[in-house]
Amino acid sequence: MTFADKTVLVTGANRGIGQALVEEALSRGAKRVYACARRPVTHVDALVTPLSLDVTNAAQIQSAVESVESLDVLINNAGLALYDDLSDGSVLERHLAVNLFGTYGVTQAFLPLLIRSGGVIVNNLSLNALAPLPLIPAYSISKAAAFSLTQSLRVLVATQGVRVHAVLTGPVDTDMTRGLDIPKASPEFVARGIFDGVENGDEEIFPDPMSESLAQSWRSGAAKALERQYAALLDAEPVR
Repeated sequence: MTFADKTVLVTGANRGIGQALVEEALSRGAKRVYACARRPVTHVDALVTPLSLDVTNAAQIQSAVESVESLDVLINNAGLALYDDLSDGSVLERHLAVNLFGTYGVTQAFLPLLIRSGGVIVNNLSLNALAPLPLIPAYSISKAAAFSLTQSLRVLVATQGVRVHAVLTGPVDTDMTRGLDIPKASPEFVARGIFDGVENGDEEIFPDPMSESLAQSWRSGAAKALERQYAALLDAEPVR
């Protein structure tokens, strides 16, 4: 697919990768971009519609749905990352509320519009979904759960004409990684990689140099092969 003349909705769109995704959608010819955030910001381009959306708030999710007439691409980008050591269960609950249940709630709410358009769901996850970073274990756990959600949705909505992509980002130069002294990709570079991956039809998108170094091993590895085998069971004949 291409993004020309498509309607795109981005959560967590007020900064970092989300802000870059809005700009990338415009550069690729999107006809309407809904920029969602808890504190949305106005945009100079009239094609951008800011929407207030806390992904943990069911009423705000419903209000956002009622504000959108049609939708081709949903990008679940809103996320939470806090340093922790798993000693406080409430921190894990906060991560799950945003990174897992927030993604789930927004997706379910907009799914009817995406089925109608034969659209696309893009979940911005992290390489931490594949291996936990001990500095942010609660974040890593929530992203691993969100990755499993993404893989499950991919199979379940395929028959309804909706494609689902998982974005497995490496370190990106945003507020979330400010305390990490490591090489980081720019949000703009990552946003281009995400859109390229969607246009290429990649189920898993590795949008930056660090993640791209793992792409081939993931795509040809045992875990991906097992995912395909399990997915095939849905179409298998019932056991008699």
